[in-house]
Amino acid sequence: MLKAQGYVGAPQNRVDGRAKVTGEARYAAEFEVPDLAYGIVISSAIAKGRITSIDASAALAIPGVVQVFTHENRPRTAWFDRSYRDDVAPPGSPFRPLYDEQVVYSGQPIALVVADEFEIAAHAASLVRVEYETDTHMTDLDIKRSEAYVPPKKRSGVTPPPSPRGDADQAFAQAPVKVHGEYRIAIEHHNPMEPHASTVVYEEDGKLTIHDKTQGVQNSQRYVSSVFGLSSDQVRVVSPFVGGAFGSGLRPQYQLFLAVMAALELKRSVRVVLTRDQMFTFGYRPQAIQTISLGANPDGTLQSIMHDAVQTTSSFEDYQEVIVNWSNLLYHCDNVKLTYKLAQVDTYTPSDMRAPGAATGVTAIETAMDELAYAVGIDPVELRLRNYTEADEANKRDFTSKELRACYQLGAERFGWSTRNPQPRSMREGRELVGWGMATGVWEAFMQKTAARAVLHADGHLDVSTATSDIGTGTYTILAQIAADTLGLAINKVTTRIGDSSLPKSPVQGGSWTAASAGTAVQVACRSVRETLFKYAREMDGSPLANASLEHVSFADGRIVLTNDPETGISFTDIMRAKGVDTVEAEEMAAPGMMTSLRYSGYSHSAIFAEVRVDEELGIVRVTRIVNAVAAGTILNPKTARSQIIGGIVFGIGMALEEESLLDHNLGRFMNHNLAEYHVPVNADIHDIDVIFVSEHDDKLNPMGIKGLGEIGIVGTAAAIGNAIFHATGKRIREYPITVDKILG
Repeated sequence: MLKAQGYVGAPQNRVDGRAKVTGEARYAAEFEVPDLAYGIVISSAIAKGRITSIDASAALAIPGVVQVFTHENRPRTAWFDRSYRDDVAPPGSPFRPLYDEQVVYSGQPIALVVADEFEIAAHAASLVRVEYETDTHMTDLDIKRSEAYVPPKKRSGVTPPPSPRGDADQAFAQAPVKVHGEYRIAIEHHNPMEPHASTVVYEEDGKLTIHDKTQGVQNSQRYVSSVFGLSSDQVRVVSPFVGGAFGSGLRPQYQLFLAVMAALELKRSVRVVLTRDQMFTFGYRPQAIQTISLGANPDGTLQSIMHDAVQTTSSFEDYQEVIVNWSNLLYHCDNVKLTYKLAQVDTYTPSDMRAPGAATGVTAIETAMDELAYAVGIDPVELRLRNYTEADEANKRDFTSKELRACYQLGAERFGWSTRNPQPRSMREGRELVGWGMATGVWEAFMQKTAARAVLHADGHLDVSTATSDIGTGTYTILAQIAADTLGLAINKVTTRIGDSSLPKSPVQGGSWTAASAGTAVQVACRSVRETLFKYAREMDGSPLANASLEHVSFADGRIVLTNDPETGISFTDIMRAKGVDTVEAEEMAAPGMMTSLRYSGYSHSAIFAEVRVDEELGIVRVTRIVNAVAAGTILNPKTARSQIIGGIVFGIGMALEEESLLDHNLGRFMNHNLAEYHVPVNADIHDIDVIFVSEHDDKLNPMGIKGLGEIGIVGTAAAIGNAIFHATGKRIREYPITVDKILG
């Protein structure tokens, strides 16, 4: 019998790894362009009001300065809001850079200085004088909370809280055991290594090739075409490599608008790169205040779940996330009431940040569940098992698959959870208190409609392509693995092309759906090539495969062979030579099954176990050990998959202990707008991280059973750490990040 190639499911090095470590991989601000001009953005100094004057005369007098664009001289762009609404925009009126004299948030772009050299543009920008008339701003959620409202229009892809089930208020009032608390999640900014940048190449025929830092090249293409009145064939957006985005690249950011505007007006190539400071002047994970009430019997079985959340949005868009629904999804309960509201503040619109909604909501419910475990005197794992749900009770659907029980079991065994002393402050080593905590993680698993193209060349080399991006997750590699296995080729015979708007249609890369969506599309395209190639093989004179069926042959080592007789077969090269073709090509579309979407709910699950050590005198926390057991369907590449989960865990450590964008409410401005003061985890903060992939078969979500890994690693991690801190110190902290002052206060 023929042995399968087997790249899928086996550890593989990144096919793009060499390009990245040698510098061959180029990012948005690294493409060399002749006669390139450089743009520097000037940001507003107030949070709300109007510009009364802009004096750019001193800047324009500097040799090498080409133009200073403001609201007074900007070229005409589209009029209607719909023209500015990108693929993932929330309801409302999208922000329009340089639209008029109004200032709606601190850091808003109010001018663009363009010069022949970057240094000249930067110097000239410092000479522009702006005067304002200020208005009263408000950025404090605690004050705006009283004005919170239910968003009148649903954001696409965001499910509102389900209708109440049972009588949660009465059940809570009658419950023998009650937990009630307010849980706060701070604002966080994405802070990828690569800042947002756009290099717009102006061609002689007026067409644009745009190198943009984006998670969706076709989203950026549609945005530019719509705003500037260009046809789609006049705009090509290219983004082969992205130096991290974490959701910040889902929507076109303002540097794209400004660079395109300048290039079209000047008929010249222009590059605009945002500074690290300006990376704090657009979307972020919004602040959320959550109230959770849990009522339970003495044995820990839940009688009531009430979860309410208020989250910030801007004054011009209703940004929404799924925050409270997770409480209803994770645990069985007959009485559930969930509410979600928005409060407008004078900042830019928040944006999706790794595991948007779940990272916030699950942190709160999993902290509350830990409180309940102590209140009833039951082990935190056992409490979750007693309230385990086998179905999506809100939507009355079965799960496509669910191996969360196995996650609890395998994670606890690897961590050594059974040896835990449940009493807070009972474990110590020297001056450090030792704490063990755990939490559950959950994230959506689904696919999006995606197209892919496969082109097999006569020399046996295969090209596969789709417009999806690779934001560092390993997309190049997994698509090459799938293609290689489907056509029986060595992986070094496959070239993956992605991140180009001219390639087959693909959604933005977000939501952990890329592997399932693009992977399925590539597999379908390669199978179509197989069918054509096999048809050609059967038509050959004297073909040994003439009477065979597709089910009885295998594709291996660049040949089609009889599965039961691998010595009998024909090479791809000979088949194509006999047919007289240089290539065999197929472009196919893959989409989720409608019946599956209606009948089942798909999710990834995890169980996170954390060990912390807390200096009793200084209040300093070290996360010394984490075990994360993940059930996420088919794992395409255990090596890159492990990296994905580790990255999410590190994100969770930052959320738990460090990351917080601090607003000065007097100024309406973020104070710690740099990496010196906005703290993110560094190598010294990260210790032992153990990732377990739990075996999970799912034959309903997509043909390959892929669930995605980009978000599940962060969900629940902050709660596990917070719960471990309580076990270590006996002090329950419901406000994240958990910093030294909160531990000692």
